[in-house]
Amino acid sequence: MGGCFSKPKPVELKIEVVLPEKERGKEELSASGKGSPRGYQGNGTARHFHAEERLPTPQPYPSPQDCVEATVCHVKDLENGQMREVELGWGKVLLVKDNGEFHALGHKCPHYGAPLVKGVLSRGRVRCPWHGACFNISTGDLEDFPGLDSLHKFQVKIEKEKVTIRASKQALQLQRRTKVMAKCISPSAGHSSSTNVLIVGAGAAGLVCAETLRQEGFSDRIVLCTLDRHLPYDRAKLSKSLDAQPEQLALRPKEFFRAYGIEMLTEAQVVTVDVRNKKVVFKDGFKLEYSKLLLAPGSSPKTLTCKGKDVENVFTIRTPEDANRVLRLARGRNAVVVGAGFLGMEVAAYLTEKAHSVSVVELEETPFRRFLGERVGRALMKMFENNRVKFYMQTEVSELRAQEGKLQEVVLKSSKVLRADVCVLGIGAVPATGFLRQSGIGLDSRGFIPVNKMMQTNVPGVFAAGDAVTFPLAWRNNRKVNIPHWQMAHAQGRVAAQNMLAQEAEINTVPYLWTAMFGKSLRYAGYGEGFDDVIIQGDLEELKFVAFYTKGDEVIAVASMNYDPIVSKVAEVLASGRAIRKREVELFMLHSKTGDMSWLTGKGS
Repeated sequence: MGGCFSKPKPVELKIEVVLPEKERGKEELSASGKGSPRGYQGNGTARHFHAEERLPTPQPYPSPQDCVEATVCHVKDLENGQMREVELGWGKVLLVKDNGEFHALGHKCPHYGAPLVKGVLSRGRVRCPWHGACFNISTGDLEDFPGLDSLHKFQVKIEKEKVTIRASKQALQLQRRTKVMAKCISPSAGHSSSTNVLIVGAGAAGLVCAETLRQEGFSDRIVLCTLDRHLPYDRAKLSKSLDAQPEQLALRPKEFFRAYGIEMLTEAQVVTVDVRNKKVVFKDGFKLEYSKLLLAPGSSPKTLTCKGKDVENVFTIRTPEDANRVLRLARGRNAVVVGAGFLGMEVAAYLTEKAHSVSVVELEETPFRRFLGERVGRALMKMFENNRVKFYMQTEVSELRAQEGKLQEVVLKSSKVLRADVCVLGIGAVPATGFLRQSGIGLDSRGFIPVNKMMQTNVPGVFAAGDAVTFPLAWRNNRKVNIPHWQMAHAQGRVAAQNMLAQEAEINTVPYLWTAMFGKSLRYAGYGEGFDDVIIQGDLEELKFVAFYTKGDEVIAVASMNYDPIVSKVAEVLASGRAIRKREVELFMLHSKTGDMSWLTGKGS
């Protein structure tokens, strides 16, 4: 918390300064995890646990010298439901007036630094305008994702109708607060062949599950294993920033895992799960028993099956090493991207300033067509063409040709031959669940793990989360869906942890995703599969628009560019359980020339 208390002994404070964002276009590239040491170097054995050391406990109470106090406004300066950034000399604070009460919080979203004053205030929480994370205004706690950290909460005093805020200078500069967590007190930690909780997969779902268990006071053993050689990192950023290094992408520093007794097994591949004996076997023969199991294995990228599929310099982007190698090979050379979905288009956008040429090959008529529809897809395609990207649509790769084993040409079914020094595949993914086939854990015909609203599989004590699951989507009549989004994986990891602790939590988050290309961001909320109409407000040519995706009479998704905070506003309405009707949007379009979105709050609608 950011409140200030007296302490007899002065405390030496280590202050981490977060620099302000220079421009909003850079939002996607700012780090979500703060400075992290080098990830563990793999040593080829799954048995190498990392939890020997302990961090000293940080001093929870700042000294009086660390406090700053300022009168920031008159009580009547803010209306109910209004937010304002106020300056305290050592940093800014978000001041919120809700139901006659004032609250003071950190002013930047800890995820990528968005200014929360531009977000959406609703139902006692503020939602980030960029990526939809939600924070409770009474506590500062993170209530919906993405991101891992909460906001500092500061003391507010009202005297003589004046609003005064008292805050810790350190908290003002940190701009993030990690929730209080339990530590592991299990005597067997680090060396025994049994664990209380085993988490397979260290993406967002696995990490959030481990952190939630510790936040909820769980102090038994947790083992988190990953195929990767790195500690958990922001994989969503790889295709947007191919030069990113593992330490820039790390979600938590090495010391964090040590401090909270979350044991990391890197380069550890689970080959079988024995649910009867509650045991997993790793590729090197190491066996580990568990009481509770979370499966969060993610997905495996699809590869080409055509002639020449094994030539060198053809990549799927899964790791920082993949991304870095693609960039190295593409500099001043010819790059071909296969697939015009999010990953492919992000890579193509990033490479335009680095490569000699960038070509995109896609089976559909326009990029993102199934996701964003024809008109939005075409507008985005034009933006890429204006940046020298060449498209080869409604065709696919028939052959990869090499010289001395290295890629030289990509041959298309249309007979076109493209010069290529490097090729990136973004043609979809399949759930990485092959190791579960004989386990008795239910898989559907496509290999996904079906779970209920509590993220439970068909086997008691076994939970699943992330890209490899199908789950009931509450606000789409519990339709079973697979949503391989970064934000959704966070939410599912949290719900799985809560239910391991018998808290009976249910998944009810509204899907939210984003992409960044050429310094422009597209935001999207909802679940638009099966949309039958798209209603567009704004200017597609100028890439300043909002698109409402409807099915029958209902809005099922929304996308926008340069129209904040409309997507967060729609997400907040859908999260509240209110349906948005197509006719509401059409009426608004008919009568509103101003782009006013107040109708969305549902007051009087």
